[in-house]
Amino acid sequence: MTQLEQARKGIITPEMRAVAEAEGVAAEALLASVAAGEAVIPYNPVRQRRAAGIGKGLATKVNANIGTSEAYPDIEKELVKLEIAVKAGADAVMDLSTGGDINMSRRRILERSPVMVGTVPMYQATVEAMESKGSMLAMTADDLFGVIEQHAREGVDFITVHCGLTLESIQRLTREGRVTDIVSRGGSFLTGWMLHHDMDNPLYTQYDRLLEIARKYDITLSLGDGLRPGCLADATDRAQVQELIILGELVQRAWEQGVQVMVEGPGHVPMDQIEANILLQKRLCQGTPFYVLGPLVTDIAPGYDHITSAIGGAIAAAAGADFLCYVTPAEHLGLPDAADVKDGVIAAKIAAHAADIVKNVKGARERDRKMAEARKALDWEAQIALSIDPERSLKYRSSKNRDTEEACTMCGKYCAMKIVSQYLGSPRQEC
Repeated sequence: MTQLEQARKGIITPEMRAVAEAEGVAAEALLASVAAGEAVIPYNPVRQRRAAGIGKGLATKVNANIGTSEAYPDIEKELVKLEIAVKAGADAVMDLSTGGDINMSRRRILERSPVMVGTVPMYQATVEAMESKGSMLAMTADDLFGVIEQHAREGVDFITVHCGLTLESIQRLTREGRVTDIVSRGGSFLTGWMLHHDMDNPLYTQYDRLLEIARKYDITLSLGDGLRPGCLADATDRAQVQELIILGELVQRAWEQGVQVMVEGPGHVPMDQIEANILLQKRLCQGTPFYVLGPLVTDIAPGYDHITSAIGGAIAAAAGADFLCYVTPAEHLGLPDAADVKDGVIAAKIAAHAADIVKNVKGARERDRKMAEARKALDWEAQIALSIDPERSLKYRSSKNRDTEEACTMCGKYCAMKIVSQYLGSPRQEC
């Protein structure tokens, strides 16, 4: 049985207990959220590792994308990125490999990753059709479902599948018009295939076939947003909302078959539309966990899009989004390197934590209070330990404060904390 099926029967699985203990919540409360479809535990039993949960009552999670490309097919570099992402605090990674030996890359990542692993099977199906048949348009439904089952069989925990992208929604996009059309890679592959064959999306028309595979392996479906906006001008348009309506219907069908499911969201969205997007998704998809890329709140910051996405991610998560996909400084420009991966994860972790404070996630507000107390006490060791990036905090502290151990070089003997504590009778011990 799947985690969802067991939750409905009142069975607290070992994975539920592990997640509840890690999150500091009651196992019974988590069971209720999983049973209602408001939380998921993407845990493929084929691969043994620590379980994690996404959704209602749980800390906001962060995903890091890695994977080979045609220009950079070396999996060893991606394994370094995996290690860096996990060390920086990523709760999941997605293998988006499209170059080199894709099967080998995925297996190496599955073998090495201590966290959830997701994939987009459409990528591999498209690459294989190109290599073996000369065109991605030669891909068949059987080819795609064969790759999906292969990923599930090998231990992938969740897969992005663009099931809500249909001929009708493409027509709606065409009638309204867009600045950036379709920016989802999987969405663009499917759109080209559908228009060429004049056939609807097999992930939609054969959705029951997909559910059968997902239930067999208890793999969580992440219903992808193939029509997510690629710029602010396209945000919250009819095509995006049409796809979301379809995804809401598919969520219900997945639940009926005992399959865990979450829904992906935009994209590029101006700040004043983010909360409305989250509320709309939660309403149409009946509270299922929401996985967002950013959202990016401006289009004009290439090289700094880890910041634009962190701003949007914080707003989205505070409004109810459950899972943030990181964006790196290399977004829109090229393949991220190891440093970009760390920057992307840290930025997303800051956004997630800021939102968890608002959502009253257990321990979030307490961590900030401890940091404030450490600052008042000029306890640098505690401040570094409590920081999102202790490695960077220690580096700054060590390199910029060689001549003063107590205060920092910004204020030195004029440190406000130190001066005021002398007059307010702080219990801090004087050095």
